[in-house]
Amino acid sequence: MNEITIGNSKIKLIQGDITDLDADAIVNAANAQLILGGGVAGAIRRKGGSKIQEECNEIGETFVGGAVITSGGNLKAKRVIHAVGPRMGEGNEDEKLRNATLNSLKLMDKHGLKRIAFPAISTGIFGYPIENCAKIMISTAKKYLSSETQIEEVVFCLYSKPDFEVFKKELI
Repeated sequence: MNEITIGNSKIKLIQGDITDLDADAIVNAANAQLILGGGVAGAIRRKGGSKIQEECNEIGETFVGGAVITSGGNLKAKRVIHAVGPRMGEGNEDEKLRNATLNSLKLMDKHGLKRIAFPAISTGIFGYPIENCAKIMISTAKKYLSSETQIEEVVFCLYSKPDFEVFKKELI
């Protein structure tokens, strides 16, 4: 099963490229300086255009566990939420990832958005274990969706089949 319902909302898993999704917002696994470098951020920069980086430059930076929002530039997604996950070894990584996920969801409600897509935050060059990521991000989304929210759909978009399978085991 790749989908569950919580209240009036759904959590859905898909395998693919997050930059191809037509959502109200996609999440960028960002760094605190909001510089769109490699990985998911690099793909967002390439497909979304320079406008997204320009907006990030205007914002400046945010904290680990924080999230900020920009336009989607040339992407199908209307907005990009830049969520800063932890680097493995910096300490308190689980709580920081929980906060990055939660702050992204809060931005959705603040901006009246209904469909969000997350990548596996911090699992690339930041070195966070995919199993922990799946557990924390899915449990945070479940808890948030069980409270009052206008969010209709939370999608976890995993680029690789192995990552998708880890999230699938956690969703059940």
